[in-house]
Amino acid sequence: MAQVDGAPRPGAALGQPCIFKLVLLGSGSVGKSSLALQYVKNDFKSILPTVGCAFFTKVVDLGAASLKFEIWDTAGQEKYHSVCHLYFRGANAALLVYDVTRKDSFCKAQQWLKDLEEEFHPGEVVVVLVGNKTDLHQERQEGREFAESKGLLFMETSAKLNHQVTEVFSAVARELLQREEKEEGQRQQGDARLALNETPPGRGRCCAR
Repeated sequence: MAQVDGAPRPGAALGQPCIFKLVLLGSGSVGKSSLALQYVKNDFKSILPTVGCAFFTKVVDLGAASLKFEIWDTAGQEKYHSVCHLYFRGANAALLVYDVTRKDSFCKAQQWLKDLEEEFHPGEVVVVLVGNKTDLHQERQEGREFAESKGLLFMETSAKLNHQVTEVFSAVARELLQREEKEEGQRQQGDARLALNETPPGRGRCCAR
């Protein structure tokens, strides 16, 4: 199990998938645990409120590459708010979950975004705003406009109906792998430039006389 205050480092032993830490944030009863359970175990059931944090793992196969999620499902009750900050430290990705029928939970998701912005540098973490419980036919709080204004990914889900649950986590996985590939390419370019600069004088050069 990963440490609470330490990031699982992308990159793994040969043949092993890279490990990424993903944290679920949001108010109580918005369906964070249901989303995690549906995704990891393909199961939905009534769940008691999370105390502190629950932990899941899942290997994601994207065809050409794979990764391992360490999923931290945090408690949504206000009394656990300060504790949850310990769990999202070192995260590579975060799902900000709200109930599409509850405006207060949407406002709370915005507060969690501010907390993330205080903890991480811009673009350091993949953040997805997730509107859950679309199976409830009530007036819905639209989050797409807010997500676009903040440069976040956005998706609406129903853990109960298993609607777009896998798609949310797969979108995060693809974004993380794309970022990792880009960073690896930049590292290789940097190593190549360093090697070129360290070439001993008089070697590796052809001069016409």
